[in-house]
Amino acid sequence: MIIVMKQIATEENISNIVERLRKEDLSTNKIVGAECVVIGVVGDTSKVDRELLATLDGVDKVLKVQEPFKKANRAFKQTNTIVNVCGVEFGGAKQVVIAGPCSVESRDQIVEIAKSVKASGASMLRGGAFKPRTSPYAFQGLEAEGLKLLIEAKKETGLPIVSEIIAARYMEIFEESVDMIQIGARNMQNFDLLREVGKSSKPVLLKRGLSNTIEEWLMSAEYILHQGNPNVVLCERGIRTFETYTRNTLDISAIIAVKKLSHLPVIADPSHASGKSWMSAPLSLAALAAGANGLIIEVHNDPENALCDGAQSVRPNEFDEIMKSVNVLSNTLSKM
Repeated sequence: MIIVMKQIATEENISNIVERLRKEDLSTNKIVGAECVVIGVVGDTSKVDRELLATLDGVDKVLKVQEPFKKANRAFKQTNTIVNVCGVEFGGAKQVVIAGPCSVESRDQIVEIAKSVKASGASMLRGGAFKPRTSPYAFQGLEAEGLKLLIEAKKETGLPIVSEIIAARYMEIFEESVDMIQIGARNMQNFDLLREVGKSSKPVLLKRGLSNTIEEWLMSAEYILHQGNPNVVLCERGIRTFETYTRNTLDISAIIAVKKLSHLPVIADPSHASGKSWMSAPLSLAALAAGANGLIIEVHNDPENALCDGAQSVRPNEFDEIMKSVNVLSNTLSKM
């Protein structure tokens, strides 16, 4: 529910409304606009008499929010949320590029890749330490040792790190190790895990599930926001369709829709979307042109011998070329 206050509404009028709602165990979010104040209301609003609220001093109108996601809704927060990760801003004027291997394999591998992607202009380093794999026989990651190697790469380069958590029991080690916690596609609706990262002070990168709708994706973000963590970045990583030529289908329209529906920043993952390294460059540019706030791209120094997802990983020199194109497009978009 949204309460739109009159331009002449006083602070006392607003405080009276907020206090009345709090007595009904409802949380409020005051949005100060250019022309008026809007009060967003979250909770069981069925017990509130909207007609009575509309008659109170200073109230212009009371509106019902149709979408089930509330705190992620742009109607509740019209200004774009900027998520700061160690000085790297998602949702700001500059597009953020995260780069690194699908999985951490060794110290030499992760440090070498970290140095190369930083030289090309990447803002953050990605690397999987815990790997949820379809097959139980596939490489599952170096786990805690992988996180230690990511920390070493950060010390060498200064790049903030993001890595995927696969279970709530690992929260403590992730709190100590990473700068941003990733929720992967398979865990997008792991509600216990979402609640745990929602209690964390760490920013969260929330990937869209393989077959989930935009509304379900935003509802997963709502779980995190509801627990008190406002620092959520959405990631469109492709969805499963009838097409088999590519690994998934990058849903460009979802980026556009999310920008309209929500104030949260959204980035794109061209690597998982296509499963083909040669598609990363054009898909990256398409996503940015559609309004994405950044990209997350898989980079490996030896894709043919990668322990995970080598086919979709670009080489460092290829990533460097992608970054040149990204910079050209970003400069063009900034002038529009």
